[in-house]
Amino acid sequence: MKHDVSEVPAAKVSKSQALYDKALGMMPGGCSRNTILRKPHPVYAAHAKGCWITDIEGKKYVDFSNNMASLIHGHAHPRVVEAINEQVKKGTAYAVGTVQEIEYAEHLLNRNPSFERIRFANSGTEAVMACLKASRAFTGRPKIAKVEGAYHGLYDYAEVSQCPNPQNWGKQDHPASVPVAYGTPKAALDDVVVIPFNDPMHAVAILDEHKDDIACVLIDLMPHRVGLVPIQEEFLEALETWTRANGALLVLDEVITFRCGYGGAQEKHPIQPDLTAMGKIIGGGFPVGALVGRAEVMEVMNPLAKKVLFPHSGTFSANPITMTAGRVSMEMYDRAAVKKLNRLSAYARDCISQAIQVSGVPACITGGGSMFRIQLKHEAPQNYRAAFTTPNEKKATAMLLDHLFENGFILMNTCSGALSTAMTQKHVDMLAEALLTGFRKIRGTLRDNGK
Repeated sequence: MKHDVSEVPAAKVSKSQALYDKALGMMPGGCSRNTILRKPHPVYAAHAKGCWITDIEGKKYVDFSNNMASLIHGHAHPRVVEAINEQVKKGTAYAVGTVQEIEYAEHLLNRNPSFERIRFANSGTEAVMACLKASRAFTGRPKIAKVEGAYHGLYDYAEVSQCPNPQNWGKQDHPASVPVAYGTPKAALDDVVVIPFNDPMHAVAILDEHKDDIACVLIDLMPHRVGLVPIQEEFLEALETWTRANGALLVLDEVITFRCGYGGAQEKHPIQPDLTAMGKIIGGGFPVGALVGRAEVMEVMNPLAKKVLFPHSGTFSANPITMTAGRVSMEMYDRAAVKKLNRLSAYARDCISQAIQVSGVPACITGGGSMFRIQLKHEAPQNYRAAFTTPNEKKATAMLLDHLFENGFILMNTCSGALSTAMTQKHVDMLAEALLTGFRKIRGTLRDNGK
């Protein structure tokens, strides 16, 4: 059957509704990424520029999502567009090497002294997966440890306990390994050790139970689903000390947080990770992943070694379009640009905090670097269980997001935002004003919170 998107019904149905009706007959849920879903139908983009998106109905939105934190300069930056247009004329992918890969590798390695070697992939999920497989290959151990509630992509071992609930998450001082996808093998669950966030005493006690089997400890320095709360120094130092003492690797997932510093969020911490996974902003708007780290550890992927411990490849890894867009974007995102954007984001968090106070709504603002998250709780949570949303909080969050959408603002579905260099204080002030009226709308819904 031929599906022609141009065949839009002539009835009094919006273009977006007509497209979604058609999509429902072709894709499960009518989409390939759940994050675009809205009631009664998704919004479909016509074009975007800077921090603005215009949909096919002609409505404009200020984009505080930036494609789930992956766009650091907003949409269609002229320098990026010009660079990729020139590369497209020369080809989009080859079965031979490219200068673009080497140029970009050199740039990224120079952003952080802990980056000694690099390999490119096609997504953050791939980058994390490769880090875990490289850790196993290097240590010869089967298990990985991760924080309860932390999102690390689709890999079986990375997604365990990504979204547990009170019915299955087990004891607070000893979280259970909970599957996300039905059919996840028990063997995979058994090889994932789950630790509580920002709780060094219990985390180390749990790790000690598996000290001879753990290949690596995987950590996000400001995990989004755990509450977008920065990691406590004591917790991070305890994990690094434990890995060094027990022959395991320390792996950082900076797929999202790399935007927080010139060399990633890790710049603020006195640590030396063995491996770091990156993605999102380093693609300049194109699919990308990369893992970087100690030369000795990265050597497990060396195809020229006498014995290759971890063969690694990918048809579109390091393709010249992504390498070009990424390099140009990251060259523009220099230390001055990072500092300026983080300063604007701090201003945004202050403005949102003021709106919360004025409205009297029980809420708080968390985040760091160029990101923020609005949580409908009196105090900022320090772990996944404290960040877990009640039914009333979920309802009120959906109402708040709908209010913002109707008033021309796009945030992530967790009521989180990631700023771009295309934004100014004017855009932040506009958002804060819309939030103030939104907070007042949901105040009644939150009055009986938790009941």
